[in-house]
Amino acid sequence: MAKKYFYSIKHQRRTDIKIKRSVFICTMVYVQSIKDAKEFISRISKENQTAAHNCWAYIVGETGETLHCSDAGEPSGTAGKPMLNTLQSHGMTNIAAVVTRHFGGVKLGVRGLIEAYSLSVRNTIELKRLRKLVQTIKVGVEVSYGFNDTLLSQTNDLIFEIKKTDYSDKIVHIFEIELKNFKSFENLLSEYQSRGMLKFTIFEE
Repeated sequence: MAKKYFYSIKHQRRTDIKIKRSVFICTMVYVQSIKDAKEFISRISKENQTAAHNCWAYIVGETGETLHCSDAGEPSGTAGKPMLNTLQSHGMTNIAAVVTRHFGGVKLGVRGLIEAYSLSVRNTIELKRLRKLVQTIKVGVEVSYGFNDTLLSQTNDLIFEIKKTDYSDKIVHIFEIELKNFKSFENLLSEYQSRGMLKFTIFEE
């Protein structure tokens, strides 16, 4: 069964952990394309050229269909794949992560490395609430003060977010509607508009 929603982050975030004298620094950012992901990985790697390793993973696409990772010199399967698995287990897409390792002189072994890289990414994911990624359509609605409360109560379950509201002689809302709810929302508005109770506009992206 396909996931109903996918998640990402809004702003770059960073955490670090120390395990047996090695420091693992995870930097994570929202990306929209493979190009964005590669540019981010390149930037972080250049900023940390003196580190022992800059391992990475990214996922892009509406359903997380494009993904790649690298152990960047760590033993095969001990860094990139655990990082990628952690991103996937949290339902993420449009995300890139680099874990920079400053070696502390103590080898961690295969299991230790897998756990360290997984933990580094997990800590960064859990640093703040994730951002739900959904397909939406923006709709502008002009409504009278007298009918506004009725409109909101009738459409509350269909509205993903109210982006903006202006008050003048009429109330003008900019609603964001999930694609799956749009037809029901449009049908309801069309009925009210035909009765002269409001006017609405669908914004093309």
